[in-house]
Amino acid sequence: MLKALCQSVCLSLPLATCAQAASVVFLNPGQPSETFWASYSRFMQAAADELGMTLRVEYSERDAARAMSQARSALEGPRRPDYLVLVNEQYVAPEIIRLAQGSGVKLFLVNNGLTSSQARSIQAQPDKYAPVLGTLTANDEQAGYKMLHAMVALLPRSENGPFDLVAFAGVKTTPASQLREAGMRRALADFPQVRLRQVVYGGWNRERAYQQAQQLLQRYPATRLVWSANDQMALGAMQAFEEAGRKPGRDVVFSAINSSPEALRARIDGRLDVLMGGHTTLGGWAMVMLHDDALGLDINRDGRREHVLPALQPVDQAKARRWLKLLERDDYGVDFQHYSAKGRPRGYQYPFLTSPVEY
Repeated sequence: MLKALCQSVCLSLPLATCAQAASVVFLNPGQPSETFWASYSRFMQAAADELGMTLRVEYSERDAARAMSQARSALEGPRRPDYLVLVNEQYVAPEIIRLAQGSGVKLFLVNNGLTSSQARSIQAQPDKYAPVLGTLTANDEQAGYKMLHAMVALLPRSENGPFDLVAFAGVKTTPASQLREAGMRRALADFPQVRLRQVVYGGWNRERAYQQAQQLLQRYPATRLVWSANDQMALGAMQAFEEAGRKPGRDVVFSAINSSPEALRARIDGRLDVLMGGHTTLGGWAMVMLHDDALGLDINRDGRREHVLPALQPVDQAKARRWLKLLERDDYGVDFQHYSAKGRPRGYQYPFLTSPVEY
């Protein structure tokens, strides 16, 4: 009741008279029209609204120079946020971390953390770079590995192979794409009957993957497995195969990562045989941790600043149906306050760091 009363009073008074909410700027590397990154920002906004924080999202539209310009505005402008959340897409993070030195803005990385070489370089020059409060990334390598395992399990046991595989990776300069591809390649060692014909880089783009798939079909007409690092590339490739008379879910096994409405529907109707999703939540969990940091709570209670979350999880048809319904809700059916360390005992650990959150 007290919380509701305070919110009511604040709504009726000028902003300056109310306690200042923790402010966050998120440098979103995608485009506002891009399903994954739009959903990602929406989940963060749901967390911000419930936790009483302010969130501003800046879309760089896959343009590294634009991302740098947005970072400078946030770090050097007159309205600096308390926190800047960024993604190491196209390797932009080190320069932004350098710019943040002395700005008073706290940094948090999501989805794509620093590469090993970037981390070593920054550690070797601590006076040159701002500290990073924390990093949350998904189990991308494991997801790429599990996807291929699940795909091979769907092949007819009566056939010995070889089975031709083509793969659609995202962007070479994106750690998440690299890790997913590495997981797929690690799984290949378990299946000598699977023959990787080619890996192409679809840039996460549906139309590009469609065009690439048309060419791959001509080169490898016997393809039985199509592995994709995201849903848009899978859907583009699927279109090319369907136009060539191939039946996804019947004579070609398709996989993808992401939980867009279209991907969920494709999983429900059986056109997508294997789907991994759940990493759109990482930004929301970062907001929970930033909320607690603003309250003066220790957010690195396990002594670590970098965490790989088991956020990516298999999406079966039942889960796909449930997630489709939850997408219609502004809060996604998640009680963000429940995950905060506020009021918790000293030994409390954030559950989302070690287990997938069921929602």
